Amino acid sequence: MRTLRLLFVFLAFASATANTLARQDPAPVKRAIENFLRVQIKGLPGLASFSIGAVAPDNQLVPCASFDVTMPAGARPWGRTQVTVRCQAEGGWSLFVPVHIKVSGNYLVTARPMAQGQMLQESDLARQSGDLSEMPAGIITDPTQAIGRTLAMPLPAGRPLRGDMLRQTMVVLQNQSVKVIAEGSGFSVANEGRALTNAAEGQVVQVRLSNGQVVSGIARADGTVEVKY
Repeated sequence: MRTLRLLFVFLAFASATANTLARQDPAPVKRAIENFLRVQIKGLPGLASFSIGAVAPDNQLVPCASFDVTMPAGARPWGRTQVTVRCQAEGGWSLFVPVHIKVSGNYLVTARPMAQGQMLQESDLARQSGDLSEMPAGIITDPTQAIGRTLAMPLPAGRPLRGDMLRQTMVVLQNQSVKVIAEGSGFSVANEGRALTNAAEGQVVQVRLSNGQVVSGIARADGTVEVKY
């Protein structure tokens, strides 16, 4: 009996020791994260690179052969963030790993002091280079996102441009006399009316026609309003 008790104690100790020594090798975890991040950075502007935080070698995680890597919903795909690594085995574990995604590229700044309400032209813009991941959210990198828009506030020279600093230019103003072009299958009719609302290009605007009828149409860049039937 004493021998059996010693055997049971030995087996229990051996099992506990095996579980204690079972560790998830950090290398395959990092490879899975690398593969995931390489896909994520493909569409980023500029030259993107990343670094991955440490995975503790004494992590006490059951070894796993297959992983699923995700980023938090709504997270900005650059800068300092984290990914979630999930073991895909039944009853698998989850692990949060910090990552830092850097994006070196050009962004737009004001070339001169600008007044509120001023419409931006190409000559008003200058380029600077830097780590876009360290810039505020909404930083503008493409001139087409700024040219033709007006400033919502005055800006000094050299100020980085963000999307929330700009407003779309109104091509139709309230109470303005506008030309309305009604188009349908096989016909096109022009009429005159008065705009009831402001609208930028592509926005819906209401117009009261000369006969009193109110119609809704799409504002075009030349200030006309297009109504489809």
